[in-house]
Amino acid sequence: MLRTSNPALNENTFNVRAISGEETMTIRGTVNKSFILIGLVFCTAILSWDFMLKPDAGAAYVIGAAILALIAGLATSFKPTWSPYTAPAYALFEGVFLGAISGFFDAMYPGIAIQAVLLTCATFLCLLLAYRSGLIKATENFKLGIVAATGAIALIYLVSMVLGFFGIQIPLIHGNGIVGIIFSLVVVVIAALNLVLDFDFIEQGEANAAPKYMEWYASFGLLVTLVWLYIEILKLLVKLSSRRE
Repeated sequence: MLRTSNPALNENTFNVRAISGEETMTIRGTVNKSFILIGLVFCTAILSWDFMLKPDAGAAYVIGAAILALIAGLATSFKPTWSPYTAPAYALFEGVFLGAISGFFDAMYPGIAIQAVLLTCATFLCLLLAYRSGLIKATENFKLGIVAATGAIALIYLVSMVLGFFGIQIPLIHGNGIVGIIFSLVVVVIAALNLVLDFDFIEQGEANAAPKYMEWYASFGLLVTLVWLYIEILKLLVKLSSRRE
């Protein structure tokens, strides 16, 4: 049974097959659409770079964009047939959010955003090469391990968020101490390894002759992982930078 911890690419994602004579999903098509989505993220990220630094309604725009990105993401996950429309919408709104938080932290630690972008790109390329060369294989045990680790991280973040409403913080993991940095490193590694599961599922989509719209759906799933990876790398760099102050 196929497994992935990406909520957009679960084991039932590619059960649907294209109707006879209908165009089917391809890896090349998915790659092209992934570049489109990433391009949309960059466009709105550039526009929203200084939103968090504005004393007026900047934060409200960012919060609104985050909520709209969540809605578009959920719509894409539950209705894959909408993905040609909802996936680009998600990318646009997510770009606003990412650009704003990147600009905020870059104002505190100049150059940190471009470092996070470059590290994310380098990690993506390294994992892709490792996967294509067979160095890393998406075996059943590998998938099970990554799904379990990702679920554990999600649970920690969920508990941390709930406790935060009551003014309680889980000690150490969010700080810039050794424990906090090790925690961030582990999360970055798990986020990066999720890319391998995404690559595998995209290949399965082509092999199973999924409908053409699934290219948008698979591209959206890959973007979700890249966004998570970028945010975790940015958080790690912030922790490291704050230790030098």
